[in-house]
Amino acid sequence: MTATPEFRAPGSAPDVPADDLGRRLRQKLIGRPDSFNTRLRARRFSMLLERFPDLDRMEVIDLGGTVRTWTRAPVRPKHVHLVNLEPPVDEVPDWVSVELADACDLPERLAGRGFDLVYSNSVIEHVGGHERRSRFADGVHRLSDRHWIQVPYLYFPIEPHWVFPMFQFLPLRLQVAVALSWPLSGVRPRTRADAMVAVMEIELLCRTQMRHYFPGSALLTERVGGLTKSLIAVTTPH
Repeated sequence: MTATPEFRAPGSAPDVPADDLGRRLRQKLIGRPDSFNTRLRARRFSMLLERFPDLDRMEVIDLGGTVRTWTRAPVRPKHVHLVNLEPPVDEVPDWVSVELADACDLPERLAGRGFDLVYSNSVIEHVGGHERRSRFADGVHRLSDRHWIQVPYLYFPIEPHWVFPMFQFLPLRLQVAVALSWPLSGVRPRTRADAMVAVMEIELLCRTQMRHYFPGSALLTERVGGLTKSLIAVTTPH
């Protein structure tokens, strides 16, 4: 792969590689504690607490989550069970348990248990197709009668994973080209084959799909600039 050309604005300081500029901008938007996305997550957590004010007394199962989500949260649940395919990168506190497992095919020791709340943030769009999304949703319903399942909204104009306008509506060939060159991508694929897999792995959802997978749930909307950015399927105690 050829080197990325360097960029210099008129009268600017010495050159900064475009990759570094893109990385800095992405960190400002996503990832850092003071980033735009972190502020949105904090607002979303406030919405969660409005629905579940007793979260601090709950045993929560987080499908596809991370330790950092909960160590940075303003309220700590009684216990959090994380289910993820990858081991955690952060130190695991004693009030968090980690299960390396597929959220669409939970081991019986988890699937046969009951939890106070099933939580999942930006995971269902990654699991891989309708059949696996159905299995994911079935697992959610089996684990608890209360859940909070968030997904980025298909029709929000900025695709959140690639941070590129209308990326989700481009032809696949153009999506792959953007993935290989766009400086705001999280981790730029090294090859066209890798980019193809990365692009096809993400399937954002619309309201109709979320209502199909979670028919008995309220469907909340998270808005940015008056536009729906994400959807949240939620059930609360009767």
